[in-house]
Amino acid sequence: MPPRSTPRPAPPAPPTAAADDDDAIAAQRRPVTLHQVAEAAGVSLMTVSRALNTPERVSPDALARVKAAVARTGYIPNLLAGGLKSRRSQTVGVLVPLIAVAQFLPTIQTLTATLEAAGYQVILAQTGYDRTREPALVDTLLGRRIDALVVAGLLQDAQAIARLRAAHLPVVETWDLTGRPVDQVVGFSHPQVGAAVAGHVLARGWEAVGVATGDDARAMQRLQGFVGTFGREVPVATVATPGTLDKGRQALARLLAAQPGLRVVVCSSDALAQGVVTEALERGLRVPQDLAVVGFGDAEFAAHMAPSLTTVRIDAAAIGREAARRVLARCRGERLDDPVADLGFHLVERRSTREDAPGGPRSA
Repeated sequence: MPPRSTPRPAPPAPPTAAADDDDAIAAQRRPVTLHQVAEAAGVSLMTVSRALNTPERVSPDALARVKAAVARTGYIPNLLAGGLKSRRSQTVGVLVPLIAVAQFLPTIQTLTATLEAAGYQVILAQTGYDRTREPALVDTLLGRRIDALVVAGLLQDAQAIARLRAAHLPVVETWDLTGRPVDQVVGFSHPQVGAAVAGHVLARGWEAVGVATGDDARAMQRLQGFVGTFGREVPVATVATPGTLDKGRQALARLLAAQPGLRVVVCSSDALAQGVVTEALERGLRVPQDLAVVGFGDAEFAAHMAPSLTTVRIDAAAIGREAARRVLARCRGERLDDPVADLGFHLVERRSTREDAPGGPRSA
């Protein structure tokens, strides 16, 4: 009986066009290396490294060749790899409710510019005014190995706070005030803002008062400060934060339905106040003769409304500068004597509460 022959393995199939495409895509995704830059520039690997990290140590000709090779090859420096040696990522996490909220923009812009001048970049995350997202966002930023964290508001989640403290991460909370910050806090007292607005209303002798407010924690603090100083409860129309012109119009409609003789409306944001003024004028009410309106934040449009808007001015840019100063000091290992910086606020009286008040741009 003849021996069985072992079947030979089939020859490998020739590469298909799809396989070639996959290889090409994979090659395109591979990052350009320093070796490739050095080869393209016709210089040594050491020269490329010096040109990228300490350009003052490289001749102008070699530096120009390396820059041209970087542009030609599309090389992107691996900042994380460089940071592993110093344990610094040169990034700062910034946690805000919403970047679209106008009152936070000067803080973010000034903070970003100040940190960038010191060699740091910002990673921005938004909670969407949903505090339940705070722990996951903090974990994500920690996973990015940020060097510090700046928060618009006060951190609320106990586990997130514990992780930040365990990581010994510099943290600057802003736009609020507390005697027990996670690390540092730069802001102002929201209850005191509410009290100051109530004092303004009481000085005018107005009794029929309504409040249009967002439902976030800081707005609620201002409401409590207002009621505590005003001395009694007032009609309140609460809307979902962030406030908008449309929500302001709806809030005034609800307040007038509850109290037809309303004389003044205090708003938790200038956007809500703008909506209240719009709805009042649409209903034939004169501002301030029939209905006075107070906002919060001193947005850019507040001084240019007709009538101009009485509001509470917060130096948002100063908050950003001070937060950046504290971040940089803490990243240098410096200790700050006072962890609390109260930058205060200023009530800006314009024509929406007093007809003869100054009405020009940014008047105070």
